[in-house]
Amino acid sequence: MKILMVNGSPHPHGCTATALKIMEEVFADEGIETEELWVGTKPVGGCIACKKCIGLGQCVFDDVVNRALEKAKEADGFVFGTPVHYAAISGNMKGFMDRFFYAEALGRQNRDFYLKPACAVISARRAGTTAAFDEMNKYFSIQQMPIVTSRYWNQVHGTCPEEVLQDKEGICTLRILARNMAYMLKAFDLAGKNGLALPKEEPVTFLNFIH
Repeated sequence: MKILMVNGSPHPHGCTATALKIMEEVFADEGIETEELWVGTKPVGGCIACKKCIGLGQCVFDDVVNRALEKAKEADGFVFGTPVHYAAISGNMKGFMDRFFYAEALGRQNRDFYLKPACAVISARRAGTTAAFDEMNKYFSIQQMPIVTSRYWNQVHGTCPEEVLQDKEGICTLRILARNMAYMLKAFDLAGKNGLALPKEEPVTFLNFIH
């Protein structure tokens, strides 16, 4: 089993990376492989709704989003980490998430996300974590991805990695989150090996409220 961990911070070794590393250590203890993808500092534009992904199977803009889409094929679960910028996720992470999930839904018919567990990890100096947390979870719920939870909201606090490592409750929350995700992945794997069928598909209906 493999988990793709996406770092949406402009700092590759900052507070968000520290939070992801805490979870990575637990995954290693659970025998689960991880791969980290850094969104980077190069500006990531948002989705322009050109819908070219339907024919291409990827985003029309060939950048970190398409690299992530390729890695998603081999992933069994996802962890998305972001810092808080003005009580919301980072600008690059917003553009990445919009295009990553849109290209997957339209260009790949959701086949690489369907029923794969996901969670968000939020890093902040002080406030804005719950608003960013709510924003992130909406991406997972619209793609039929089970949202993994912990005993508290998935957040750490600090202005530098050293301060994050002093947030004992935040660390505890992330370790529990990682244990819960590992358990869910193993349970899904066991269910598949025992022949449990996937949910019966319902026909999808779209309504634009125009009569």
